[in-house]
Amino acid sequence: MTPAAPGHPLLARRTSGVLLHLTSLPGRHGSGDMGIAAVHFLDWLALAGQSLWQILPLTPPGAGHSPYQSPSAFAGSPWLVDLDDLVACGWLAPLPDAGFDTRHCDFARVIPYRLRALRAAWQGFSEHAGEPEKAALADFTHHHSEWLDDYALFMVLQARHGPDWPDWPPALAHRDPRALQSVRDETVGELGFWHFVQWRFHVQWQRLREEAHSRGIHIVGDVPIFVAHQSADVWAHADQFLLDAQGLPDVVAGVPPDYFSATGQRWGNPLYRWDRMALDDYRWWKQRMAHLLTLVDVARLDHFRGFEANWKIPANEPTAQGGHWSPGPGRAFFQSIREELGTLPIIAEDLGIITEDVTRLRRACGFPGMRVMQFAFGDNARNPYLPHNFGRCTVAYTGTHDNNTTVGWWANASENERQAARQYLGQVTDSEIHWAMIQSLSQSVANTLVVPFQDVLGLDGQHRMNTPGQPEGCWSWRFAWADVGDEPARRLSSMLRAHGRA
Repeated sequence: MTPAAPGHPLLARRTSGVLLHLTSLPGRHGSGDMGIAAVHFLDWLALAGQSLWQILPLTPPGAGHSPYQSPSAFAGSPWLVDLDDLVACGWLAPLPDAGFDTRHCDFARVIPYRLRALRAAWQGFSEHAGEPEKAALADFTHHHSEWLDDYALFMVLQARHGPDWPDWPPALAHRDPRALQSVRDETVGELGFWHFVQWRFHVQWQRLREEAHSRGIHIVGDVPIFVAHQSADVWAHADQFLLDAQGLPDVVAGVPPDYFSATGQRWGNPLYRWDRMALDDYRWWKQRMAHLLTLVDVARLDHFRGFEANWKIPANEPTAQGGHWSPGPGRAFFQSIREELGTLPIIAEDLGIITEDVTRLRRACGFPGMRVMQFAFGDNARNPYLPHNFGRCTVAYTGTHDNNTTVGWWANASENERQAARQYLGQVTDSEIHWAMIQSLSQSVANTLVVPFQDVLGLDGQHRMNTPGQPEGCWSWRFAWADVGDEPARRLSSMLRAHGRA
């Protein structure tokens, strides 16, 4: 299979960016959102010479507040909606300070608080919105009906019957048309609420994206390969997933034992029936990718190796150790999507156990792969995560949202790893390890460099975003502007200019 040239122009020139999810932004409503702090962060990125802002999935979080276990592969997270914008629209009364932690998302408090505010805004909209606003909502609802109708109905039914859709009354679980229409007729107002929330998400996000583009900054989004079992997508397209007659998974997704976990990772997502998806030419995936590319400029495709082969775990196994590899759809899948959507601006997340078949697939598609420098110091000079081994079609990271911060990694590194790092980077001090790694990556031939914001600020392991395999207590990190100061932006900008990335 002949390697392809780098596909998309944004990924074929020297650029750099910062990884930070919106929930980590400052703000007085308990978590970051699409409000003024997001615009201020764009200003900071521009000051730091950045042209990319990488985020985590924009979809609603699910189990453990993870954005990788969403109840929808299409919907925007309601908890990212800027409440102050709803106040400015005249649909929501000004909100008093609720006393939220400024450096931590207390989701148990934040989500009910934001839900109450959104419902109040929907009531205000229903009573006070003018005809142009109501027409805009109706137009949005019609334009996005292919996914929005199922998502809104799913949210209504979860509130009525519980989170596990196979446990709903059979007529609803298995989507009897008359039963579903009866619910729609009874819950017009509640369905309207979920339509309204998605409309405001869309309006606010497109406004924020335009602000980014006006500063020369492009958005790198994230596509989890799998979707949650408790999702509108699996409920509405059950025939395209490996489920039993009751709608429960026979097998679930994960990865075998690796760097992150000695027992592997049992994610629990249902696996696709790729053969069934091929029959309609991957229509659901094409809709998903087309929708995403109206929201972001580049997409990081999570767990790319799953398109070559995925780890299939019997649903009754408590860990990932009892799984086995099962073929994915391969190159035909990407060729089909490209025929409809054109050149795909995709970063392939190819970390973990990567075979030559996976590498051939990535190269044939023309997608850059990822290299994480925290993995570089375990063996010898041929380690593929060392910068001198990179190719141009590469996205280089100090770490990702799944890694410890670089300062935290350094504090826990073995003496052998530290010695190897000093030999490679020079005799760095503990306080400069993050800058030494950023500089080494920036000097490499990799076209794209992305650095977690925690590493730009030199924060320790208490500030990591996620610990793989840990079901609770993740995703909650936030920063305050007082943590930032002027020096990181100045230093990062100067470094990137010197290396042709600004």
